[in-house]
Amino acid sequence: MRIRELHERLPPALREAVDEFGRHLAAVEGRSEHTVRAYVGDVVSLLDHAALEGRTTLADLDITVLRGWLAARMGAGSARASQARRAAAVRVFTGWAHRTGRSPDDPGAQLASPRAHRPLPTVLRADQAAALMTPAVPATRPDRAETREATGDTRARVHSGTATPDGAGPAGRAEPLSTTNHDDGTAGDDGAEETPSATNQNEGAAEGDGAEQADGSARSGGGDGAGDAVAIRDRAVLEMLYATGVRVSELCQLDRADVDHARQVVRVFGKGAKERAVPFGHPARRALDDWLRLGRPALITRASRDALFLGAKGGRLQQTVVRRIVANAARAAGLPHTSPHDLRHSAATHLLDGGADLRAVQELLGHSSLASTQIYTHVSTERLRAAFNQAHPRA
Repeated sequence: MRIRELHERLPPALREAVDEFGRHLAAVEGRSEHTVRAYVGDVVSLLDHAALEGRTTLADLDITVLRGWLAARMGAGSARASQARRAAAVRVFTGWAHRTGRSPDDPGAQLASPRAHRPLPTVLRADQAAALMTPAVPATRPDRAETREATGDTRARVHSGTATPDGAGPAGRAEPLSTTNHDDGTAGDDGAEETPSATNQNEGAAEGDGAEQADGSARSGGGDGAGDAVAIRDRAVLEMLYATGVRVSELCQLDRADVDHARQVVRVFGKGAKERAVPFGHPARRALDDWLRLGRPALITRASRDALFLGAKGGRLQQTVVRRIVANAARAAGLPHTSPHDLRHSAATHLLDGGADLRAVQELLGHSSLASTQIYTHVSTERLRAAFNQAHPRA
């Protein structure tokens, strides 16, 4: 049953409480829309479980109900990461209810949760990242899926191809590290902002890439101004993602005023509306200058004049389109499937490989906890171990 249906059948007191909780998360704690949606969905599921057991008020909630709900979800095949997220959501909810006088105690404080397994992220080698940054072919047009994304018209019929980088040939496979589970639904530093949780619909699920042929290659259109602008934009997007390591949501939220061209620094608003300054290098600066000078003027509309990156119809660039840009570029360069978050992982790992301080990388990535950044030291260690095993005669 869908969360909305569960919400509608809750007893009035519980329904009012979860609505107030959602407003608190958004307005007071400044949680992202994704996190609010995920936490509210989890709490609705819990309260529905409690109501079915005859618990109709928050005062009726106790640790037995909470554990019973988690056990039921585990019995339904829920992953450990999802269970960890659910437990976190419930602890936040019961803590809020107790602080605001809606509940006499805080049963969530006693709730333990399974530790989510966190595999090492996928990281491109430096030469693979360079291949991905190869300038795009300018003689292509935006694809049909992007046109639908920008206009909201699911019946759009734009029979043309996306701009894809002109790779110099296969650059080999990515490092043999496990892929981070971006769909674990956790609300940690990396993951909740980038991917839908179990309570959300996948943003890319409804995407269709009508401009692709059966073999997955993109068809080229004429060299019109919009197609050239999209190709220039795609290269700037790739360069900025890799240069700054920002989340895809942060990239799409950037405005022109957030870029300090003189200092080569971009102002980023991350989770919880926390602001940070992130530098970018000369290749990204050149790609961004080309976009602002040659590409953006061809797509700009009055409604989007503040946004840094624009979609094919002039609206603010959407996250699903950015994911498609990166995936198409990886395919053109002969790389395994690559996501914007993989570029974030790669940027962080390459910084540490180059001698950057862990605290500095934490600040650049916008991690609230150093533990979230330390995963990249493990990546570097695994790469070093792989090189040792391959090269040392007594490995």
